[in-house]
This record gives sequence, structure tokens and C-alpha cells, in this order.
Amino acid sequence: MKNIKLFHFLFITLFHLFFWNTTYAENNEPEDNTTLSEHSLATAQYVDTPYSSEQKVLFEFFLDEPAKINAALYWLRSYMNTLIDEPYSLAPEFMHVIVLIHGTEIVTLAKKNYAKYKTAVQRMRYYEQLGVEFRVCGDAADDYGYTAKDFHGFVKIIPSAIVELAHWQTQGYAVIRPLVFEKKHSIDEIR
Repeated sequence: MKNIKLFHFLFITLFHLFFWNTTYAENNEPEDNTTLSEHSLATAQYVDTPYSSEQKVLFEFFLDEPAKINAALYWLRSYMNTLIDEPYSLAPEFMHVIVLIHGTEIVTLAKKNYAKYKTAVQRMRYYEQLGVEFRVCGDAADDYGYTAKDFHGFVKIIPSAIVELAHWQTQGYAVIRPLVFEKKHSIDEIR
């Protein structure tokens, strides 16, 4: 009796799955009779998304290599330049931007490493003048043996990156985590 019930259950289940898949496929076919080549002739459109006039964002830097901070800072540049340029023309004072640093990139902010990371530090100073706050995890600073005197003057040391992250999220900040990969192919090779 158990085998019959199991067989009946499996038969009903398979029947419904087959019927659902067939019905789903029929109901989700394109309504027009266009072909792929006709779709290929269409042109993409530029869209100016109507972004809000006030932006609140936290960039979380937690990188596995200190030098990757240069690529991560391009994310910040892309964000800010898009909003500062036309058609948005958003003034930097309407952008509340925090960069939270708690990975190996913390060494780029140590004064003793300035010569090695000069370009990144100069870029961070520039953004700090536009109102971006650079916050370093105090726990990470302790791990590296750094104190306040070891960092550049534009750096703010906070107790814990994790607690800081949770705090700003509850304040309505969007979180962006730059993903920095090693480039293995040129654009021309993979285009």
C-alpha cells in the first residue's frame, strides 16, 4: 500500500511539474515575432536616473592588498564625479560620504609609508577637502601597532569597523564595497 501511495504521489508531482513547465514556456514566449538579429539592430539608450538631491553613502574598504586602495578610490571618484557633473550638478556638501578602512590598506594611511603610497594619500586628501570622511578601525589600527600619531591628520579613528558599519546603516547610509580584482586581460582582448 505504501508503494502505491508513493507511486501516486510521484506521478502527480511529475505531472504537475511537466504541466507547469509547458504552460510557463507557452505563456512566456515573446509576443512579437522578432528574431535575435532584429533585436541586435536596436540601439541601447542612455538614461539619466533621477538621483536624490542628498546622498548618504559609506564605502567599506576591506582589501587583501594595500596597493588595491588605488582601484578602490576609483569607485569613490566614479561616484562623486557622476553626481558633481551634468546633468546632476550636485554640490559636494549634499553628499555625505564616509570611507571606512579596516583591511590591509590601513598601511597606506600610516605617515611612515607616505613615500610608497603618496598618490593614494594625495587623492584621499583631495576627497577629504570635498567633505569625504576617512575613518579607520581602531581594532585594525591596534592589530598593526598604530596609534593616532601614526596617521595623517585627515584620518578619524573609530572603535570598531563592524559597529561603525552597523551604525551608519541604521542612519540610512547605503554601503558600497569596492571589489578590486587583478586584471588578467586587456579590454581589447576580451571585447
